[in-house]
Amino acid sequence: MNGFPWITLLTLTPLAGSLLILLLAAKNRAVARVLAAAASGASLALTLLLWHGFNAASGALQFQERHAWIPALGVDYHVGIDGLGLLMLLLSAMVVAMSIACSWDNGEHGSLYFSLVLLLETGLFGTFTALNFVHWFFYWELGLIPAFFLIRLWGGPLRARAATQFFIYTMVGSVTLLLAFLAIYLATGKFDFIELAQLARGGQLTQELAGLHWGQWSGGQIAGCVFWAAFLGFAVKIPIMPFHTWLPSAYAEAPSGTTMLLTGAMSKMGLYGLLRILVPIFPEQMQRWLTLLLWMAVASVVVSAFIAWAQTDLKRMFAYSSVNHLGYCVLGVLAAVKATGGSLGSERAAALDGVFLQMFNHALTAATLFWFVAMLEKRSEGLRGLNDFGGLRKVVPVFCGLMGMAVFSSLGLPGLNGFPGEFLIFKGAFPLVTWATALSVIGLLMTAVFLLTMLERVFFGPVNERWAAMPELTTGERLALFPPLALMFVLGFYPQLIVGMVNSTAMQMLSQVRF
Repeated sequence: MNGFPWITLLTLTPLAGSLLILLLAAKNRAVARVLAAAASGASLALTLLLWHGFNAASGALQFQERHAWIPALGVDYHVGIDGLGLLMLLLSAMVVAMSIACSWDNGEHGSLYFSLVLLLETGLFGTFTALNFVHWFFYWELGLIPAFFLIRLWGGPLRARAATQFFIYTMVGSVTLLLAFLAIYLATGKFDFIELAQLARGGQLTQELAGLHWGQWSGGQIAGCVFWAAFLGFAVKIPIMPFHTWLPSAYAEAPSGTTMLLTGAMSKMGLYGLLRILVPIFPEQMQRWLTLLLWMAVASVVVSAFIAWAQTDLKRMFAYSSVNHLGYCVLGVLAAVKATGGSLGSERAAALDGVFLQMFNHALTAATLFWFVAMLEKRSEGLRGLNDFGGLRKVVPVFCGLMGMAVFSSLGLPGLNGFPGEFLIFKGAFPLVTWATALSVIGLLMTAVFLLTMLERVFFGPVNERWAAMPELTTGERLALFPPLALMFVLGFYPQLIVGMVNSTAMQMLSQVRF
C-alpha cells in the first residue's frame, strides 16, 4: 500500500465533497447533506483502509509522500503517519461523521454549512499528516476559517462575540507559532519536522539559534523564547489554563454539531502539536520549564472541574469538562518528558499510551455528549439549563439511559472507554511527577461530583410537567447513536485495540528524547 498516495487521496476527499456541494447543491439542502454524508463516509472508509494496512509493530512513519514544492526555501510536500497520526485521522473521520448525523434534521443548516464542515475535515486531515511546517501551517489555518463561520453564521444569540473571541485567540496563537518557526528557519534553513528533531536530538538546534544574535541573549535563552512562542500556539488550541477563556462561549454558542468538531477534533490539533513538534524539537526547554507547565496542567484538571460544578448550562458544563479531561493529556505528556536520568521507561510509555488513548476516548465521549445535548434542545425548544428539567428518567428512559452511558464514560467508570486512558496516565505520571499527579486526583473527584449532580438535577427528582409529553428517541436516532456507544464498551474492555496500534509510536517518541 505504501506506493500509492493514500494520504493525498484522503485529504482531497472531503475537499472534493465540499466543492461538489457548492457546485451541485448550493440551494438543495437534501442533496447537500447526502453529498456530505457520502464524502464523510468515504473518508472514514479510507481511514479504516489505512488502519488495516498499517504496520503497528513499527514506530516509523508510514505511507510517506515527499515532493519538492519550493526548493529554494526548503519547502517540500511531505506527508506521512505513525500510530499517533493514524489515530488522529480515524478520530477526525468519526467525529465529522457524527457531526453530520447530528445536523441531519436541522433545517437551519443548509448547503454551505455542510460544505464548511467538510472543508474543516480537510484541514484536520492535513494537520495530522503534514511533516513540513509550511505545508502543515496551511492546514492548521485552514481549520480556523470554516470553524469561525460555522459559529458566526449558525450559532446562538451571542454567536458574534463568541466567534470573534475564538478567532482572535486562535489567530494570536497562530502568529506566535509562525514567528517561532520563522526564527527556526532563519537559524537552520529547515522547515521539516523530522530534520529539526534530528538537530534537536544532537544539541545542534540551540547552537544554530545562538547564531541569530539577539543582543546579548545566549542560544539557550533564544531557544526558550522560541519554545514559548510555539507553546502558546498549541496551548490556546487545546486549550490549557489560563489560555482557555475563548472556549466556554465558543462551545456554548456554536451549533451542537460544530461544538462536536471543536471538542472532538480541533482540540486534538493542539495536543498533536505538543507531541509531534514540541516533544521532539524542544525537549530540553520542556524539561527546563517543567514545573510551570505542570502547574498549568494541574490547573486545567482541577480548576476547570470546580468551574464546571458551578455551571447551570449543560454545554458550558461539558465545555469545562473538556478542559478538565484534556488537562490529563497534558499532564501525561509532561510526565513522559521529565528528565530522570533515563530511568522509568515503562512509566513514560504508560503515560504516553494513556495520552493517545485519552485523546481518542475524549473525542468519542465528548462529541457524543454534545450530540445528546442537541437532541435535548430539539425536544425542549432550545432549553439546556440544569434547572429547566427534572425527572426526565420517567418520561424518556431510553434517552436518559443512553446519555447516562456517555456521562459515566466521561466520569471514567471501569468498563467504559474513559477509564483505561486515565488509568494509564495516572499510573505512568505518579512515579514521575508525584506532586502534580496527586493534586490532579482532586480533579477526578470533582468530575464525579459535577457529573452526578447533573444527572440528579436533569434525570431524577419530580417530573417537570412542562416535559411530561417529551418524545422518546426515534429509531433513527437510536441507530445513529449505537456505533459510538458500542465503541465506548469495546474500548472499555479492550483498550488494546488502540494501544496496540500506538505503543510502538510512543516508544519511538521517547527514544528521541534525552532524559
